[in-house]
Amino acid sequence: MSDRKRIAAVITEYFAGSHADVLVTKFLKGFPTDDGRFAPRVDLVSMYIDQFTENDVGRTIADEHNVPIYPSIVKALMRGGEELAVDGVLLIGEHGDYAWNEKEQQLFPRKHFMEQICGVIATSGGAIPVFSDKHLSYNWYDAKWMYDRAAELNVPFMAGSSLPLVWRNPWLEHNRETDISEAIAIGFSGLDIYGFHTLEVLQCMVERRTGGESGVAAVTCLEGDLVWQAADDGLWSRELAEAACAAIENKPDGRMETHCSDPVVMLIEYRDGFRGVALMLEGYVRDLSYAARTGDGIVATEFYAQGHGDILEGPFAHFAYLSLNVEEMFLTGTPSYPVERTLLTTGVLEAALTSRFEGHCRLETPWLNVPYQSYESLPWRPTGPRPGGACLDPWP
Repeated sequence: MSDRKRIAAVITEYFAGSHADVLVTKFLKGFPTDDGRFAPRVDLVSMYIDQFTENDVGRTIADEHNVPIYPSIVKALMRGGEELAVDGVLLIGEHGDYAWNEKEQQLFPRKHFMEQICGVIATSGGAIPVFSDKHLSYNWYDAKWMYDRAAELNVPFMAGSSLPLVWRNPWLEHNRETDISEAIAIGFSGLDIYGFHTLEVLQCMVERRTGGESGVAAVTCLEGDLVWQAADDGLWSRELAEAACAAIENKPDGRMETHCSDPVVMLIEYRDGFRGVALMLEGYVRDLSYAARTGDGIVATEFYAQGHGDILEGPFAHFAYLSLNVEEMFLTGTPSYPVERTLLTTGVLEAALTSRFEGHCRLETPWLNVPYQSYESLPWRPTGPRPGGACLDPWP
């Protein structure tokens, strides 16, 4: 028998370009990077797909690679038998026909999927690594349950967005213990959909400040003219925002106000007194960026994800770098970066959506007491300004 790790994929929906496609498919076809295409070092051996639609490609891809699709999460993890029969799980709870609530959050069943996965693990007598795509849940209670349950079972746990693993132009990575006095991340699109990506851009940088991460004390979400007024009131820095936007290559001429009629800002007060900002500028930018004021002055960088306006769309290779870091956890049993980052950004996003729903109030968040230290180094990441090499090859 092979000694390669066996991985199960638990998926909401699998269509071309979906998160299942840009993640799970790479565990079957390989990982395109700037330095070439890397063959998987683990074997994807089972799938569960919650919803099949007319656009489904999961059944075709599974058939091409001789991967059985099981009718339940339990059967996928047991591979049709009576005991745990995989060594790791990809939980892809993005996309699908799930309800929205009054705060404009889509109610993906990530916590339900995690309950099923952990139920099998708990009765198996052994722990296996789990990766959960994007934010942990639409509400803090479920997100914290997922985090606590993984810890209780000694499950190596990773989660989050691909944005911390995209190309940066110019290259910028704060050293740990960097003196950062304020920081801003620029994003676009809907708050529930891309607000999380923007928060992870911010968080993957500011977690490296002096003292490490302390958690978040309060969150305020503002919209429309309130955003510009908040800048005039000194609640966020136009100078930093303009520096961050200047790093974005593809944007129209003119001021951000000219192109963005409905801005959104998330003002984040950290427990150690630090303040961070996530500014959503739909209509002005289609890429993300970051700027900070440090002891050396203002520094800024673009966070560039393949697929936003590329001449050649390519294989969304930033998900290859994410997948390679997840694969590393499957192989070593050690997460490549702390899941606490995603837990915290999950809580900040929910708090921001609550603040908006309750009339743009300042919401104190004592439950976001999530201190942690950033990683020392990442096993896999791009360091160039733009995708190159196998990232530009046609996707087979």
